[in-house]
Amino acid sequence: MRTHAAARLTAFVCLAILALSSCFVRKHLVVPPGGQSGPLLTATKDELIQRVRNTAEPIQSFLMRMDMSPSVGSLYEGEIKDYATLGGYILFQKPDSIRILGEDPVMHMTVFDMVSAGDKFRMYIPSKNQFIEGSNSAAVASKNKLERLRPVAFLTSLMIYPPDPAGDVTLLEEDTTGGEATYILLFIRRDPNDRLVRSLHFDRHNLQIVRQKTFDTSGSVVSDTTYSGWRSYGRIPFPSQIDIKRPQDHYEVLLTVTSMKMNSADVTPEKFILKQPAGSELRQLSRQRGDTNHSHAVNGGASIAAPLREDTSAGRIKSRLQTNLSQTRRDASA
Repeated sequence: MRTHAAARLTAFVCLAILALSSCFVRKHLVVPPGGQSGPLLTATKDELIQRVRNTAEPIQSFLMRMDMSPSVGSLYEGEIKDYATLGGYILFQKPDSIRILGEDPVMHMTVFDMVSAGDKFRMYIPSKNQFIEGSNSAAVASKNKLERLRPVAFLTSLMIYPPDPAGDVTLLEEDTTGGEATYILLFIRRDPNDRLVRSLHFDRHNLQIVRQKTFDTSGSVVSDTTYSGWRSYGRIPFPSQIDIKRPQDHYEVLLTVTSMKMNSADVTPEKFILKQPAGSELRQLSRQRGDTNHSHAVNGGASIAAPLREDTSAGRIKSRLQTNLSQTRRDASA
């Protein structure tokens, strides 16, 4: 009897321990990094650099039809203002020629037209009859933050180049924090300070480039661009959504590609010539912050004291812009 009683007591104690231990067991579902399932891909630093080359080297030029959604402001300022989505075109030709035309989606009128090659840029804003030219690195003392748009900002984000083997040291970092699994290439510029100039982020589920950041000499972020919706345009991969953030300039532009012609014969050097309309107001910007210049009208780049009579009407200037834009539309739809 004592043996059976002891056995029953032992069984009771074991069941009690099992029940009690279940109260202290907590289960949770582990979500894969990035919210994606499937195995993570592996790659070496050299393999990732080669992927960048395979993306950049086939592109000699392109003609892009896109929608542009700009925002201005900053989270640090406590205010972000979204603007209406614009249509438009972006033309690019190596090494560094780019032209961006913003278009009102309803009236199909040019909102702005800007072009650059090297460090020089030119920009025309028809609504203000204002023509701006100067250095891409020049600051703009304007309360309208959209006037801080620069062609080089688009160029820096649209083109993803491999590191310069003569001037850059490349490091590889693996990051699985923040719910993401990425490889990050860090490009260090060889100079007395050996500073970080750029980083590229690769999604480890498919090894596609998902982010590019550039930095100034102090290490602050100049541009932070994310890429998604990679597609093949003429057998050349390119993202269909590009989100450009410029924290120092306090604006963001989301580009959505609606059509793309890679290495098109329609993209010629003549398409990157932007002349100042006669009678328009000229603003010249230099590298020095805070520089101001007197406004004046010009014809063919020559300064004069008053607007010319010939071809100075708003109607003729508008007609000239519409002719230029119509030709770009025909090239894009051809």
